[in-house]
Amino acid sequence: MSIHPDYKGKYEYKWHNYPPLKLSGLEPMILTPEVNFVNVGERTNVAGSKKFLRLIKEENYEEALEIARHQVDGGAQIIDINMDEAMLDGVKAMKDFMNLVAAEPDIARVPIMIDSSDWEIIAEGLKCAQGKCVVNSISLKEGEKEFIQRAKTIKMFGAAAIIMAFDEDGQADTYDRRIEIVQRSYDILTGPKVNFPPQDIIFDLNIFPVATGMDEHKLNALDFFMATRWVRENLPAAHVSGGVSNVSFSFRGNDTVREAMHSAFLYHAIREGMDMGIVNPAMLEVYDDIPKDLLDKVEDVLLNRTEDATEVLLDYAETVKGNKKDETKALEWRSEPVAKRLEHALVKGIIEFIEDDTLEIYEEYQDALKIIEGPLMDGMNVVGDLFGAGKMFLPQVVKSARVMKKSVAILLPYLEAQKKKSGSSAKAKILLATVKGDVHDIGKNIVGVVLACNNFEIIDLGVMVPKEKILETAIAENVDVIGLSGLITPSLKEMVEVAEEMEKRGMTTPLLIGGATTSRIHTAVKIDPVYSGPAVHVLDASRAVPVVNDLGKKGSTFAADVKEEYIGLRETHQNKQNDKLLIPIDQAIENKFVLPEGSITKPKVLGNQTFKDYDLNEIRNYIDWTPFFSTWMLKGKYPKIFQNETIGKEAKKLYEDANVLLDKVIEEKLLHANGVMGIYPAQNIGESVKIFNPKNEKEEIETFHFLRQQGKKSSRLPNLSLADFISTKEQNDYLGFFAVTTGLGIEPLVEKYQADHDDYNIIMIKALADRLAEAFAELLHEKVRKEIWGYASDEQLDNESLIKEAYTGIRPAPGYPACPDHTEKSKLFKLLDAEKEAGIILTESYAMYPAAAVSGFYFGRPEAKYFGLGKIGKDQIATYAETKKMDVKEAEDWMKENLGY
Repeated sequence: MSIHPDYKGKYEYKWHNYPPLKLSGLEPMILTPEVNFVNVGERTNVAGSKKFLRLIKEENYEEALEIARHQVDGGAQIIDINMDEAMLDGVKAMKDFMNLVAAEPDIARVPIMIDSSDWEIIAEGLKCAQGKCVVNSISLKEGEKEFIQRAKTIKMFGAAAIIMAFDEDGQADTYDRRIEIVQRSYDILTGPKVNFPPQDIIFDLNIFPVATGMDEHKLNALDFFMATRWVRENLPAAHVSGGVSNVSFSFRGNDTVREAMHSAFLYHAIREGMDMGIVNPAMLEVYDDIPKDLLDKVEDVLLNRTEDATEVLLDYAETVKGNKKDETKALEWRSEPVAKRLEHALVKGIIEFIEDDTLEIYEEYQDALKIIEGPLMDGMNVVGDLFGAGKMFLPQVVKSARVMKKSVAILLPYLEAQKKKSGSSAKAKILLATVKGDVHDIGKNIVGVVLACNNFEIIDLGVMVPKEKILETAIAENVDVIGLSGLITPSLKEMVEVAEEMEKRGMTTPLLIGGATTSRIHTAVKIDPVYSGPAVHVLDASRAVPVVNDLGKKGSTFAADVKEEYIGLRETHQNKQNDKLLIPIDQAIENKFVLPEGSITKPKVLGNQTFKDYDLNEIRNYIDWTPFFSTWMLKGKYPKIFQNETIGKEAKKLYEDANVLLDKVIEEKLLHANGVMGIYPAQNIGESVKIFNPKNEKEEIETFHFLRQQGKKSSRLPNLSLADFISTKEQNDYLGFFAVTTGLGIEPLVEKYQADHDDYNIIMIKALADRLAEAFAELLHEKVRKEIWGYASDEQLDNESLIKEAYTGIRPAPGYPACPDHTEKSKLFKLLDAEKEAGIILTESYAMYPAAAVSGFYFGRPEAKYFGLGKIGKDQIATYAETKKMDVKEAEDWMKENLGY
């Protein structure tokens, strides 16, 4: 197989007598030729990690720091920190997180990459960085003046800089454009106006997706390789970096192909001189371990060695997923009704039968427009859902659009005849544009293809489009809808400015908002309030057509309904931001709940009891099945859910499958249930509960601390704390503890199903284990009430009553509304010796492993009830910190993370 003639193979880099790039955190990192490649950890990036974004939004910095620590432990030589998210105060988040990183020597020892599209965030990060960091990134996008000013600032802080191959005309997407931009950037930086050290210059040459199904993307990887070589040969001491995961965007959801693509791309890029990159090590395969047939197909795509490289790799990707079928089975779908055949053809991108099927369905409908808006659009909606779920790849979506287009073309003569006969007007004219400052347009292109396939007229202005051009074109062309697209965070601000300008001009044209960083809540909170016309967030390409159709229907209330929905979203969002009215903690304590006088039942057995390999057959009788269906996104109460007209049949099948698997688990002893519980003498002391040795009730062995509600209450309602449900009288009350699991043995089962590519049973076994754990907790609590403690020995409740918690007493858990402090769990585990007795491990972040585990307290008083703590004030935090011997600042940070006081 011949390689592309412009591809020369490995380049031996010469270091040009310049000093090497030197970076540092608390420790130096010198990029010598022997280093070869510097791996930049990508998980502390809110745009690349949903978990990290969630933790930062919740200000759960302790767990966020763990992600950074794991990256360093996993071999990241630099960690990339990015806070670009629409609903986030990026400047504050960068400052707070960078300051916390600085206090963690095992993280701060490596250099930091301050990553943002917003210069204010970068500037804040530079102020906080220890050692010599890297700025990611600056470019000529906003002109030389801005570029020079920012480069000088970076130099003043002593940092290195990543320079994007981006100028006033847009992002470089060809070999020639890359060379043009980096040469100009290098000359400015190393010239007398800036005098930036050449070894501190790192060029990001833009890694774009390959195998997208679009001809213009075939050279994306090869152009990058060749441009990398050019930089290393012609720009002395400069380095090359990039975000590697971009190259495999087309194969989201297929880790086998993605890992091979990343490894092969890195192999060739490093040979050309790329010496730094943002890479997820978990998404890398060892180059030599990539199966030869897969490697050949991947490299055919990367190096553009064959005309059909994309098609071949796409077909191979299906076999890796385990979707290969014999020819007879592959044609079974041809026996389906014609509407289902059309859907299948669209989803699979099969064009061979589309003419016959289209003509057949026309004979049935005798209305071309109804076919397009009905069966064909139904099929495209399925495609959109699958693509959004990562179950279809971009080339497949393009193929689906081609099938759609072919079918519409067959129907076109009938459609024109209908229009002439009815005198109906053509469908809407839609303007699409990627907003100024953004060059990402794959999603926009797909939207355009899908809309065009549905007979809409599309005006695509491309990328980096200023708001003036968008609106002037919209007015001149008298468009019916404007669609704005963007990927990076600054695009969101630009979209707001477009909406504001539309309002100033008195426009009422519907505005569609789409792109990876956009969201319904952002549209509702930021865009809708500044524009009186319709502004609608569109999740993906498949949703665009129904939205445009709904907006265009005469008498439709769709736009008004969306406006009303967005007002509600804004109000909910605002309410979340406003603190509830709090009272001082002294007043809250004065308004505490006071236990009435009354006898307390002394437990029949004090101390711990262990339950090893408990009978799952008995436990299953206590299962609450309603949450099981919620796990599968089927809403409804068991067993009434089976009567639901929409989901009842599927729910019943799911229930039957679950019980078949549960029978197998029990019969073959595939899962094991362990538990431990204990009851101890207890006394309320202020806001805490002291625990005493059951064998020597004078000996204090532990103290649990609880928090109190501080929200202002009516005169008849107390400010509750769990401590209120324990008597203040000495050695006159009891508190119980428990920890159970039914997840022992689950790993081999999950591994087996993974090997069979059986996602259904992976989800099923995990859902069942969780339900069994909750059932075990329910069973053990009943045993405590009736036998071990014995305060409700005559209790007679069925399972429905147990689920409704109709019994006396409660079993709240650390980390939940009444007791949000997870750290109290460590005391509970210590008392019960839960790791040894039940096999449950408590992680550093106080999570329980196996995941199918439950732990908590037993409060036996009839007055005890569940409640939510709500927000609390700084005065209680200071008291709580003193009680727990915590630093007040540490306690404030913890409370902020967990309670958002």
